[in-house]
Amino acid sequence: MQTPDVDIQYLKGVGEKRAALFRKLGVNTVRDLLYDFPFRYDDLRNPVPFTDLVPGETQCVRGSIAFRPSQGKTPGGMLITKATVTDGLRYLFLTYFNNRFIYKDLLDEETEFLFYGKVELDREGRFCMAAPKMFRAEGNDTLHPVYHATEGLSSKVIAGTVRTALDLFGDSLGDPLSADTRTKYGLPPLKDALRRIHFPKSEEDLAAARRRLIYDELLVLQLGILKEGQEIPSENVRAVSDAPLEDFFARLPFSPTGAQRRAAAECLSDMGDDCRPMRRLLQGDVGSGKTAVAAALVWCTAKAGYQSVLMAPTEVLANQHYKTFLRFFEGTQVQVRLLTGSTKAKERRETLSLLESGAVDLLIGTHAVITEDVRFHDLALAVTDEQHRFGVNQRGALSGKGLSPHVLVMSATPIPRTLSLIIYGDLKISVLDEKPAGRQEIDTFAVDPSYRERIYAFVKKQVDAGRQAYIVCPLAEEQEDEDEAVFGTKARLSAEGYRKELSEGVFRGYSTALLHGKMKPKQKDAVMADFAAGLTQILICTVVIEVGVDVPNANLIVIENAESFGLSQLHQLRGRVGRGTEKSYCILISDAEGEKAKERFGIMTETNDGFQIAERDLELRGPGDFFGARQSGLPDLRLANLMTDSRVLYTAQRDAKAILDRDPALTDPSHAALKKAVNRLFAEIS
Repeated sequence: MQTPDVDIQYLKGVGEKRAALFRKLGVNTVRDLLYDFPFRYDDLRNPVPFTDLVPGETQCVRGSIAFRPSQGKTPGGMLITKATVTDGLRYLFLTYFNNRFIYKDLLDEETEFLFYGKVELDREGRFCMAAPKMFRAEGNDTLHPVYHATEGLSSKVIAGTVRTALDLFGDSLGDPLSADTRTKYGLPPLKDALRRIHFPKSEEDLAAARRRLIYDELLVLQLGILKEGQEIPSENVRAVSDAPLEDFFARLPFSPTGAQRRAAAECLSDMGDDCRPMRRLLQGDVGSGKTAVAAALVWCTAKAGYQSVLMAPTEVLANQHYKTFLRFFEGTQVQVRLLTGSTKAKERRETLSLLESGAVDLLIGTHAVITEDVRFHDLALAVTDEQHRFGVNQRGALSGKGLSPHVLVMSATPIPRTLSLIIYGDLKISVLDEKPAGRQEIDTFAVDPSYRERIYAFVKKQVDAGRQAYIVCPLAEEQEDEDEAVFGTKARLSAEGYRKELSEGVFRGYSTALLHGKMKPKQKDAVMADFAAGLTQILICTVVIEVGVDVPNANLIVIENAESFGLSQLHQLRGRVGRGTEKSYCILISDAEGEKAKERFGIMTETNDGFQIAERDLELRGPGDFFGARQSGLPDLRLANLMTDSRVLYTAQRDAKAILDRDPALTDPSHAALKKAVNRLFAEIS
């Protein structure tokens, strides 16, 4: 049987040259082609009468060629083809530019055509169209697909190739849904759904196809996520008691919030089970105290005689955690080590040796902790901070360092429920919904660059009073093309250039420092150490400070080119202040004038609630951009929209759980197509 995974160049009518053009569009196989859906449809139904033509509107008309077309060239050499279309009474004048193929089609005066394009009036007041799309009327009065095309490969050619692929390979796709499931939800077979979404004859056709394919997409995604959790063996789970929990809380220099106590108790209740490992998401707004909860679990794990690991996305955050945990466990026998990409070879060898012997209770690090040579003596707890920065596969790699460790993932990015079902569908959720005592509300202001001098004066006022400030820029260094053509608005300020300008100008005499992700780890550590110690008054930086940086004396953050950041990222940056006892401020500077920018900044100035902001951020930007460029470690959704398809998402997750309850490894022959779909999807993102 033919397989739809065959290379696109072997599809009838494609060949090597056209295949190269398809690959430019990301289409490598026949399956890719069939799942490369139209991005819109030209509506060829119900062509308007010539009497209803409206200048300035895109319309479809039905007519035949009235006279033999003419061809000529402009003085510059451009080929011009002109034709006249009639409905028998009135005329429409057509012009095509540099189209050497159209003349032959326009010679057919016996056939009726559909012409789809923008209607205009020429100098003589006659209706005309420039380069309209042209279709033979018979069988084309439908929704016509429009694909992303490239030079040499038109949407029309792509549509013809899709028809060929459906005819040749439609029966060999392998429908992942059983007939019972399709009947239950009123969904068409896969082959029919694909044909309807590419070539719908009606809105009902298109809606039915979308329902089927969206359900498929979300079901396969949920199966992959849930399957990861269900496949962990349970016979090696290390039970961890909550008995020493109060001893740890008593050691803290602050009183834990009720939410922290509740979250720790929920986690330890799961960890006390010696049959199933804990799999839990600890979600809380910036400054809600997630690290203290993680430390409580590490404490109890160490007291039970087992090891823990904490993975952070950046060296800055890993170092911050290392110092925090050293303070938490100071004077105890809990041994903590740090492992990052910049750890020196000798220190690394020593850490790995101690880790394998069991002498290290907690290993903190970056991606370095999941390399092959990192071996634990008896790992019972795996903690991932800012989980969305890693993704499913890296979380799995961390869990794989133990036989069946308890898993805690932490996120300071509040995530709407619909999105958390996609990313953390296999996890229970604990929420920290209280702020620790002493945390300040942050006054937020959005201003244009004309306020910059007043802002500089305000920075000086805060620094003169003994406080510290952050100034955040979107770029680390100057870029060659910092102009409107590249960025869509005015040039972005770079931290490097801005620091030089400010330190030599308005902040001359003040202590300033530069921090960005391109600096060497030792440099970054030194800069942060000086800022934390109060030796630096003003830190000019990029989003490298977005998470984990905790300097209570810093009470002011100024964010330049604020339109460059999403709402959730702005909220994360704002969370760097408000950590001490002083009144804190966030100032957003932007010259963006659009309504969307005003709406986003309005949300920031109205609320400090990260969950409200996350909901609005998802609504405004969509799930694909919620975390920035491909940070979630999950595939792009082709059709599903988490704002409008949430009911389908809940249904798909429920069905995925039911399938895995009956067949955890998807080994039943009836699930063969589903298993292939899951493996294929997660192979794409590994």
